[in-house]
Amino acid sequence: MFSANQSNQKGMEGAFLTTIILSFISMYNTVTDTSGDLFFALRKAQAPEIKGIYWTANTAGSKARREELIGLARNTELNAVVIDVKDSTGKVFFDSKVPLAKMIHSENTRYVPDFPDLLKRLREEKIYSIARIAVFQDPYLAEQMPEIALKKADGNLWRDRKGLAWVAPSSLWVWQYNIDIAKAAVKMGFDEVNFDYIRFPSDGDISDIKYRFDEKKIPKNEVIKNFFTFIGKNFEWHEANTSVDLFGMTLWRGDGLGIGQRYQDALDSIDFISPMVYPSHYYANFEGYANPADHPYEIVYKSLIKAEENFKNSRAVLRPWLQDFDLGAVYDSDKVRKQIRASKDSHARGWMLWNASNVYTKGALSAK
Repeated sequence: MFSANQSNQKGMEGAFLTTIILSFISMYNTVTDTSGDLFFALRKAQAPEIKGIYWTANTAGSKARREELIGLARNTELNAVVIDVKDSTGKVFFDSKVPLAKMIHSENTRYVPDFPDLLKRLREEKIYSIARIAVFQDPYLAEQMPEIALKKADGNLWRDRKGLAWVAPSSLWVWQYNIDIAKAAVKMGFDEVNFDYIRFPSDGDISDIKYRFDEKKIPKNEVIKNFFTFIGKNFEWHEANTSVDLFGMTLWRGDGLGIGQRYQDALDSIDFISPMVYPSHYYANFEGYANPADHPYEIVYKSLIKAEENFKNSRAVLRPWLQDFDLGAVYDSDKVRKQIRASKDSHARGWMLWNASNVYTKGALSAK
């Protein structure tokens, strides 16, 4: 049995050893365990100025389509892709090894059977990879585990205007499930994780939802803010970056829009905030423009500079989603390019183009 002096000596030796180890760690960016069980970074990896496009899992799984889009990146200014790893159906498109995903059979790997090979290919092409995860619009999880779903006052599943069920944004089970999938995506090789649908529902009979918390005491934006914090804490020591998608109108209003979204609540927890500043999504006569979709430069520029001051001295960086689809107006090369110029002029750090069909306007992109 050790004496008190021996115990103190052991404690001092342990503390000294810890100091030495931490000193060595501070000389390097990361510490890794080759078993893959331990990974953390003392500093975040520096992301390039992203010029990206969105891919569905269908596109990612089609070798012809993805090679076509990789070729587009090779010949233009594009340097990043955002790929669905869990979309708004609730399906997970890779072998995540997440226990809950296994239990409810939410994984469907047939869409992209060679995900690791695809990520290796993107690295070879120097294309930054971002894993997109739809969070609270998750009808599959909601139906498999109704106890963590949004419900009506009568106890049945609540559904939005499209008939889709949602999981409860206040559920820690839901939070952890999505974080586990995010970490698995990073372990597979993604450079960044992008969280979408971080909000309460915006359509359907909202008044019929029976929430799991007291709305009068806890505002919706407080719930969403806590999830932003949860993301930040879970990725605090990860080399991978994090980003969140928010409605463009959050840059203009600070009331949460009735869905709990305030960009201010993510400033100190997330690396990149990506407002969807699609001109077609602004209402008629917004800022005096009868049809905002006809004024891509003005809408994007005014939206981004609206929040510029609040991003100073914060962890988060502004990086918007831009419109590359026809809605409200025909979005030709000129309209798409005007948004890109507005993003640059407003000092945003890069941009990402959205087209649900993954068909992008080559003429809007600068050649390499």
